[in-house]
Amino acid sequence: MEKWKAPKKPRIGIYTMGLKAYWNQFPGLRERLLHYGQFISDKITALGGEVFFYGLADCEEAGRECGEYFNSHNVDLIFAHSGTYVNSSSVLPIHQICRVPVVILNLQPAARIAYDRTTTGEWLAHCGACPVPELSNAFHRSGIACRIINGLLGLDHTPGISLTEENTASRPEAIKAWKEIGEWVKAAAVKRELSGCRFGFLGNTYNGMLDMYSDFTMIQAQTGAHIEILEMCDLNRELSQVTEEEVLAKKQEILEFFLISEEKAADPLAQKPTDEQLDWSARVAAAQERLVRDYGLDALTYYYHGSPGGEYEKLQSGFIVGHSLLTARGIPCAGEGDLKTCLAMKICDILGTGGSFCEIVTVDYEDGTILLGHDGPFHLAIAKGKPILRGMGLYHGKQGTGVSVEAKVRTGPITNLACTQTIDGRLKFIITEAQSTDGPIMTIGNTQTPVKFKKDPDSYMDEWFAEAPTHHFAMSVGHNASVMEKVSEILGIPCVTLDK
Repeated sequence: MEKWKAPKKPRIGIYTMGLKAYWNQFPGLRERLLHYGQFISDKITALGGEVFFYGLADCEEAGRECGEYFNSHNVDLIFAHSGTYVNSSSVLPIHQICRVPVVILNLQPAARIAYDRTTTGEWLAHCGACPVPELSNAFHRSGIACRIINGLLGLDHTPGISLTEENTASRPEAIKAWKEIGEWVKAAAVKRELSGCRFGFLGNTYNGMLDMYSDFTMIQAQTGAHIEILEMCDLNRELSQVTEEEVLAKKQEILEFFLISEEKAADPLAQKPTDEQLDWSARVAAAQERLVRDYGLDALTYYYHGSPGGEYEKLQSGFIVGHSLLTARGIPCAGEGDLKTCLAMKICDILGTGGSFCEIVTVDYEDGTILLGHDGPFHLAIAKGKPILRGMGLYHGKQGTGVSVEAKVRTGPITNLACTQTIDGRLKFIITEAQSTDGPIMTIGNTQTPVKFKKDPDSYMDEWFAEAPTHHFAMSVGHNASVMEKVSEILGIPCVTLDK
């Protein structure tokens, strides 16, 4: 499903470093290093970044100007290309002025120099590793964190000035380096998207779920996201404005993306939805879409128990289908008022890996798997086949009846991202890579995915529970721990990766 909002491009600052004294001594070296820097800029642009390439930072004055240049463009991340030796006093001012995360790129142009033909000027184009220890030391003593990527530049050609082969695009050292660079670009995209992201908070948190409660100021302070507090009457107002054409369009969308249960399920509470239930789900889904558009929401967390038989109880009974559709459109929706898991789902969605609302369901000791899922909503983009809609006689632990989604995440590698809160009020990420299997699930109208971890279920749960997680988390497809760790670092939120 096409997302409603075009993603924001991360703003990436890039500069190439060198020593100004070299330029007159070695003709062509300056232009050669700028060519390498432009190659890096073009590659990062192709990876989805909005690039601001300063050029050469080769003296203290240029360093100060470079820092101001990056500040003026509000960059999210700086790639510092170590082209040749530079003294650290030329580079340190950049990062004292522009205090965003920095990654040093030590990308050698060739796998091996031509020893018998290499001149001093040729060697200087290949000695990017030389200043990195000096820079690392200066940064550390200045309280500036940095990361370093070592490898090959990955050119697909050899510049005319070069005395050796520089076409290294297919070498593993280049592929590995550019994979890591790409992950940093994705992490910067998460930072850019979350800054000013509008999370709707509709209703309240499920009463008594102490792990769910969130400090809205804490969320904004640590992520830059805004929390828009919404009332059920806001949604009810949107419902009153829904047209029959909108309802018909939603019914068509539902038929396109879901299977309507025909068979009898094992649970008598989960049967074929009635026409009235489907109509109500479509009507509420249209209202939910209106709410998202009118308030400019990028994500939504919700819960409302309502008075028994009340108007709002009926309204919330139609939530799950519409919130699953919204999640597939890039507006992640988390139930039970779980704002922290909604944040985890949004991060997964920005990374293009899904992000479905989950908790531990049960353990299958025969298969060595843990069943993970919830009573909705579900991320349709990562489903194995079409999800099934079932009419629920009741929502367990909640009031009301309605339509729910039964689905599993497609078979293969998955990564769970949990967002919890520590005793000092800080957010914390917990990351686990695993494998979803095609094992059996219950026909009870809930999302469920059997997952095999690297350890046996009990050993895994020992580790998971020890990290004080919330009981919800987001499931994404693919093994994404490496990029999620970079998201953690670029946001300044600590993380723990289990089973790595």
